[in-house]
Amino acid sequence: MICASTNRIFFTLFGRNNITTTTTRLAAPLSSSFHSFSNIPNNHNQISLFSLSIKPKLGLSISKPKHFCSRKDHTMATPSNANSVYDFTVKDVKGNDVNLGAYKGKVLLIVNVASQCGLTNSNYTELNQLYEKYKGKGLEILAFPCNQFGEQEPGSNEQIVEFACTRFKAEFPIFDKVNVNGDNAAPIYKFLKSSKGGLFGDNIKWNFSKFLVDKNGNAVERYAPTTSPLSIEKDLQKLLDA
Repeated sequence: MICASTNRIFFTLFGRNNITTTTTRLAAPLSSSFHSFSNIPNNHNQISLFSLSIKPKLGLSISKPKHFCSRKDHTMATPSNANSVYDFTVKDVKGNDVNLGAYKGKVLLIVNVASQCGLTNSNYTELNQLYEKYKGKGLEILAFPCNQFGEQEPGSNEQIVEFACTRFKAEFPIFDKVNVNGDNAAPIYKFLKSSKGGLFGDNIKWNFSKFLVDKNGNAVERYAPTTSPLSIEKDLQKLLDA
């Protein structure tokens, strides 16, 4: 097995009765570093390394080794270095970047939504009621469709928006469909979960989990999917009046 690090190459020889690990620094020429390994005799306990050509096959560079992982999100911040939700950029339903810094000074209710859930009717109805009542006082509801729970949000972005606007007359922003759990979770959701953990771990449990964010972009409350939007009205009012 050969593993590349910043300036070393590790060789591990596996046999039935022994494991031998040798470390050698990358140096020029590389062939001199490998010479001692090429003469190891073959027997039932050892496997010899021979005819190794590292640079053309692995693409390694002595002066500037390559890295084998890269990040491909579209944010200006990562969950580990962000100070608030305002540091993140997300996608709208048309694929355009939206910097959440545009919501500075607003109270935000961030919700992962789904169109085919048993909680859909009650949540969309009450979210609309809250938005109608408080949007003029500084409330914004940010809806993020997610298909991770029972595959209950299978439609395209266009279908999701049409459903929300036609059936519920939703006027609050609906964003691009995201993952909220796992390695591919949207960075904004990684940040929210690390800011306000859940009762049984940080993962989002189901559709319509809710995060309440104050005017400074800090997540201050987290609500379970079964918590009705109208039941958190007093918490909203406190932040709006602050």
